[in-house]
Amino acid sequence: MTTDLRPLCALTIAGSDSGGGAGIQADLKSFAAHGVHGLSALAALTAQHTTAVTAVHVPDTGFLRAQIDACFEDFRIGAVKLGMLANADVIHAVADALRAQRPVPLVLDPVMVATSGARLLADDALDALRSRLLPIATIVTPNIPEAELLLGRRITTATDADSAMATLLASRAESVLLKGGHLDEGDEVIDRFGDDQGVVAFRHPRLPVDAHGTGCSLAASIAANLCRGLPLLPACEAAGDFIADALRLGIRPGRGQVLVLDHFGAGVLRAARDESP
Repeated sequence: MTTDLRPLCALTIAGSDSGGGAGIQADLKSFAAHGVHGLSALAALTAQHTTAVTAVHVPDTGFLRAQIDACFEDFRIGAVKLGMLANADVIHAVADALRAQRPVPLVLDPVMVATSGARLLADDALDALRSRLLPIATIVTPNIPEAELLLGRRITTATDADSAMATLLASRAESVLLKGGHLDEGDEVIDRFGDDQGVVAFRHPRLPVDAHGTGCSLAASIAANLCRGLPLLPACEAAGDFIADALRLGIRPGRGQVLVLDHFGAGVLRAARDESP
């Protein structure tokens, strides 16, 4: 039992989104909506809005390592969320930094392609992600296109998704949340959670929207829930409910048709659920 009275904080290591809908910005909103103090280390900077990513800048890995080390030196970190890590050098730097720190739950969101379709992961990074980050992740949270890149095969049916879950779990992933938003399974979105105990499906009504930042926010919500003391399976289930609320309450702040989540409105609903008997 620790005597350290500092609150557990969540650290996001990811890319920034100048449009405020995804990346570091969405992660910090998600942490705050769960009442968790958020820390950040910027692994990439993007110029983007609701229709496109127009530029990407990757900072020096030495500066990235300094950010990560600074967070661990002063704060009590209860979970780490990984997002956009643009190339192999960045992935190796992050893996080295995390291995040097005490183990904490690690939520890996393998961000590879933006909602706009822009590729956010260099070709040389895929093997590094598989070899350095998958083995140390507590949970990996790919969407269907990301799982296809990780596995090198198409996923177009529910049977394909079930097979992909089995393959990911066999490839040294401790647990997997395979997000089903890109898979046509009727009026529902089915997210599949799997670990060594089996597979559980989380179901939510499919909304007729094109949303931005859902994957970032979901992974950040899982990390925040782990900081709040939830076990992994309930943390994932609660995160899915949070995203469903944030989608329903979302807005379109730009000229594009992409919906941006309402994290704080969803946070109010989450708090109300937590307080209900």
